[in-house]
Amino acid sequence: MRIAVGSDHAGFYLKEELAEHLRGLGHDIVDCGAYSTDRVDYPDFGAAVGRSIRDGGADLGLCVCGSGIGIAMAANKIEGIRAATVWDVTSARLTREHNDANVICIGERLVGPQVAKDCVDAWLGAIFEGGRHEGRVAKIDGLGGEQA
Repeated sequence: MRIAVGSDHAGFYLKEELAEHLRGLGHDIVDCGAYSTDRVDYPDFGAAVGRSIRDGGADLGLCVCGSGIGIAMAANKIEGIRAATVWDVTSARLTREHNDANVICIGERLVGPQVAKDCVDAWLGAIFEGGRHEGRVAKIDGLGGEQA
């Protein structure tokens, strides 16, 4: 699977560690930056991950910033993106099972590396349940987003 990864400076180290974890699982990584701990703006990288999925360059996305919140907000501005911030395995699993999240967002300042890896694994291993959730996800998608 092709997974786009992106972070700001506050999420750089965890993004790098999670990208390596994903490579170890056999996934192809599309690195949307940042490429160092030099100060940058998280919206640029959340949007880049979202665009990579929207434009077909990646199947799923992973975003990391200090809290995981701001970068999720940015990714969600891109049409077709359902980015969710997670803090534990349960929230990660439910974002896929109930919300069909195609981007997982994690805060480097809030979630340790092993828990973050466990979250990514739970998210990737979960399957959208459909059923009662389908209409809700369709409503989310119908709300719109970036068109170009």
